[in-house]
Amino acid sequence: MTDQLDPQKTRASAWFRLLRDRIVESFETLEDQYGTGTPGRFEVTPTSRADGGGGLMSVMRGGRVFEKVGVNVSEVHGTLGERAQKAMAARGVPGMDKDPRFWASGISLVAHMVNPHCPAVHMNTRMFWTPHAWWFGGGSDLNPALEYAEDTAHFHAEMKRACDAHDAGYYDKFKAWADEYFFVPHRGRARGVGGIFYDDLNTGDWEADFAFTQAVGSAFLPAFVPLTEARVNTSWTEADREAQLIHRGLYAEYNLVYDRGTKFGLETGHDANAVLMSLPPIAKWT
Repeated sequence: MTDQLDPQKTRASAWFRLLRDRIVESFETLEDQYGTGTPGRFEVTPTSRADGGGGLMSVMRGGRVFEKVGVNVSEVHGTLGERAQKAMAARGVPGMDKDPRFWASGISLVAHMVNPHCPAVHMNTRMFWTPHAWWFGGGSDLNPALEYAEDTAHFHAEMKRACDAHDAGYYDKFKAWADEYFFVPHRGRARGVGGIFYDDLNTGDWEADFAFTQAVGSAFLPAFVPLTEARVNTSWTEADREAQLIHRGLYAEYNLVYDRGTKFGLETGHDANAVLMSLPPIAKWT
């Protein structure tokens, strides 16, 4: 699958792995600094895709700060199945009927917290290639069970900072996209308080689009870690826990029914445990 973008593919894949390493280190540091008992640590498992490629699934369960958090990286390639080909063609990707090869690499993160006052969070960035097209996608969004307006403002400010450094119009565009994408139609409400989301980003300047995608990834820790540090020692009640578990039910519904990444991962044969890493450890429906 050699083509003129091979050096760029290598750079993108290496960046996603570097970002993964930074986040894992940061989260384990939070485990060391807060809470009581044994600090949580990530369990790292190689993943594979039968048609080609694989990655690393890093999951921490039962930590002092994180009840469950997964940070996955992957680099996969092969031939898209018929359903995936049709989905890509419907999105305007050219040439899928003639040459359905693909390559993709990215990082995906979901964190479900112990303290109900600490917001859950999602982040992913990725690069996708076919013989006739390439693009970047990703974003990050905040999912508090108990919202604090100042936390929402801080998170969005960091996302805006990352966007504004590359294009003055990106934040408004990608915030609106997130609001639409992370809406749960059958519940008539948003999954969380939003963030940014973008896909099919190809301005024709690979370097610029890659730099923006790196900026989105780099903005994640400054956007999220201060919120955890501010809320991790807040006392909570059984009612708070109940609200958290019910909100997790909403999160699970969205990821299983609507999330594009979940559907793509399962349809293309990637490791099911890695694809479903985003699901909360405990949820509740009333």
